[in-house]
Amino acid sequence: MTGVDPSRLDDQQLMKELETIHRTRHDTLLYGSNDALRTHNERMAQLEGEYLRRNPRRLVSAARTREGARERGCAEAVTPDTSGT
Repeated sequence: MTGVDPSRLDDQQLMKELETIHRTRHDTLLYGSNDALRTHNERMAQLEGEYLRRNPRRLVSAARTREGARERGCAEAVTPDTSGT
């Protein structure tokens, strides 16, 4: 495993690790070697898994569900273009 075992991190450290790995994700995908991407994937899964384990009842935005996305898609389809072009 790369890095500290996520279960040994306090909540603040875990959030910092998650913020860092999400910030570096795009560059790793575009420019990292296959090994770097695999390591990144594994570490991200470990950190996210630990976050979800600690926060099973986390607040979920209705807009971030499938139903919310469908509603958003329907609203975008019927909203007239008001850009003035």
